[in-house]
Amino acid sequence: MKSFTPFLALALFSAPLDAQSPVTREQTADQQFLHVLNRAAFGPRPGDAQKVRAMGVDAWIEQQLRPERIDDSAFERFLTGYRSFAVPQSEMVKQYAELQRERRQQKRNEAEDSANLRRTAQQLRSVVGELQSSRVARAVASERQLQEVMTDFWENHFNVYARKGGPMPFLLTSFDRSVIRPNSLAKFRDLLGAVAKSPAMLFYLDNARSTVDSTHESLGMQQRSRQNSGQSRRPQQLRNAGLNENYARELLELHTLGVDGGYTQEDVIEVARALTGWTMVAGALQPNAQRRLGMADAEPGSFVFRPEMHDADDKVVLGKKLKGGRGLEDGEDVLDIVAHHPSTALYIATKLARRFISDSPPQSVVDRAAQTFTKTDGDIREVVRTILTSPEFFAQSAYRAKVKSPFEVVVSAARALGAQPDLTPRNALVVAYLGQPIFGHQAPNGYPETGEAWMNTGAILNRINFGLYAASPRFAGNTSDAFGGSQILSAPRDKQVDAVASALFGGAISPDTRKILVTGDNPMLGTTDANAGAAGIANATDGEEEMMMADARPAARQQRRNAQNGSMMQAPKLTGFAQIVGLAIGSPEFQRR
Repeated sequence: MKSFTPFLALALFSAPLDAQSPVTREQTADQQFLHVLNRAAFGPRPGDAQKVRAMGVDAWIEQQLRPERIDDSAFERFLTGYRSFAVPQSEMVKQYAELQRERRQQKRNEAEDSANLRRTAQQLRSVVGELQSSRVARAVASERQLQEVMTDFWENHFNVYARKGGPMPFLLTSFDRSVIRPNSLAKFRDLLGAVAKSPAMLFYLDNARSTVDSTHESLGMQQRSRQNSGQSRRPQQLRNAGLNENYARELLELHTLGVDGGYTQEDVIEVARALTGWTMVAGALQPNAQRRLGMADAEPGSFVFRPEMHDADDKVVLGKKLKGGRGLEDGEDVLDIVAHHPSTALYIATKLARRFISDSPPQSVVDRAAQTFTKTDGDIREVVRTILTSPEFFAQSAYRAKVKSPFEVVVSAARALGAQPDLTPRNALVVAYLGQPIFGHQAPNGYPETGEAWMNTGAILNRINFGLYAASPRFAGNTSDAFGGSQILSAPRDKQVDAVASALFGGAISPDTRKILVTGDNPMLGTTDANAGAAGIANATDGEEEMMMADARPAARQQRRNAQNGSMMQAPKLTGFAQIVGLAIGSPEFQRR
């Protein structure tokens, strides 16, 4: 087994990642069809390459850049199967607050009937599981593939963590459906503003409890001072509170300018001061309390600006003065400043080029994308168009230059097999087994964007085992139709290999991979003799599914721990055509996009 590991690692990383800017499209026509489907979509479904060929690559890209014009009604009907999607965020947060009160009451009164509590708690726990399941289902089956790719990109860029505690699980569905997804190809300033006001981000990075510190005057105090002839008093609930810099720091370092974007610690403090009072309604308040706090019309789980929490003194952010005495405008001005900063244009352009082209994208395309960002006032659609139509995108060096993340591996396998979307948590749980639980990264920097972070011996073995799992009956929806119909089952093995290679890779596979597919002998599978891991996925309960999918451990460390404690996915024993398909999905070629 050890002798085979270097081959797999070499195959995964042998494609060059740096490239000089070409003047024409270097990829062949067939390569271009597969390339756009693997970069601007989550891989081809049966018949997709032919569809792109008929439309033309550029026409297909243009269609995907306008998701609002793509009919996705069939998939939208599928989404109605997620019961939690019909419950407004305000109602979920209200139910959560009521559940917490009932739990406290139950501790005081043991005679309290706990059946309703358990039922409500289970319903609330299922919210995260359904959202995670829907993320996979959308990526598998939505016709708006580029929108799904961009949603995946931005939800990693603006990372939030499901197990933060409190009402966090019940803020994520709105974050996905109302904040990120509709703005994924919009103006960056609009996206940034939606994120900044989203209760999920406000709670995750603690801005919801950030208040003016004792050295500055709050806007509420200024207003009361004017009304009461100079007499003011700091509200009791704020006397022990203070400034929290978490969101301000990540806004500059991770969301906009980048770590080398030219800001200082003083800028972090000034941004944090400008954003004081940007908070949320955490639960169901009594009407009198809502009126007293100026939130009479605010719903539970919604954004609200609270003047008594806001620092009303002068501020200077990145050299620009924000005059004192204002309120919500301070934060809006900060978002304007950072969204239009040259460092932000370069930072976002670099990250998008890294996503679509290579781990080390050519500076030429990064510069052009940054120029587009600046010229179009941060129009994400135009920046993505610049990248997807660039010569660098269609360079030979970009073809299969990216290692797939676990999410991409699972989704692309489902699409390649022609699988139908699945309401159960199984496929999202597989993503977690491979090291990338959805909404499960605790740190604000999101999951790794480069291939080496996903690849080690344990990860490679896990992916090989997943390939066999995907080809087994446990993986919902897979059929032989993706590879030429039922007649392929009676063909000689070498013809079956040809059919699978053609469907998955356009026919291009290495001699080593072909040998494995023909012989059925993969040396790395010598130690796997059970299918317990796959069975565990198939039989997981909602509670187990949420627990396993929301694990916070960093990807590489979780993969190693899986291997050490035996929870690594195990390979079911397959023979014949299913074995060929499984080994192909686990091959180095399929692990790249």
